[in-house]
Amino acid sequence: MGIRCFASLLLLLSLSFSDFGRAVSSLDTDLGTARVVFQTAYGDIEFGFFPHVAPKTVKHIFKLVRLGCYNTNHFFRVDKGFVAQVADVVGGRTSRMNEEQRLEAEKTVVGEFSSVKHVRGILSMGRYSDPDSASSSFSILLGDAPHLDGQYAIFGRVTKGDDTLRKLEELPTRREGIFVMPTERITIFSTYYYDTRVENCEWEKENLKRRLSESLIEVERQRMKCLP
Repeated sequence: MGIRCFASLLLLLSLSFSDFGRAVSSLDTDLGTARVVFQTAYGDIEFGFFPHVAPKTVKHIFKLVRLGCYNTNHFFRVDKGFVAQVADVVGGRTSRMNEEQRLEAEKTVVGEFSSVKHVRGILSMGRYSDPDSASSSFSILLGDAPHLDGQYAIFGRVTKGDDTLRKLEELPTRREGIFVMPTERITIFSTYYYDTRVENCEWEKENLKRRLSESLIEVERQRMKCLP
């Protein structure tokens, strides 16, 4: 009787840890762990990167963010149901750039085109006719745009802030050629970044502590039931 109870306790513990492993592995695996937040008067927009889809683009954009290049930049284009486009930081900012910022901002990135689809929330690089001319301007998709698939480098997606995007879509606009532009400047006042591994680690520790506590309680319950 005691051996059977002990075996059932081992099984209980193994199942508990197996469930924990599945919970951790169910986290979003498409995105890297870095998150960037753009702060505007209408709310924040947070996004993550696809480092395995467009590694050179991700490295370049993330460096621009870390250098503060997008601070005081703006969304020069807001076309409801299509895109909200961030201006090139060279010329788009209201504050002057230092030499390190300018050197990075003037770089271009090879076109890293992929099979990822242009749907709402996707981040896609802007460019000229040259496929390798992308620099620092990029679009946030406000709807599905299959005609862009394979033509522009997708490097991430929005993780929080769709409510902010919807506010931007309701702002007054004017048309200038092919562009639908807001009548007022939508400034990116500041930006910051963080790593979700820190948050996930805290979540994992708390979840592990809770599961260990539950398991120990069950172990004690079974011990009192089965052992003399």
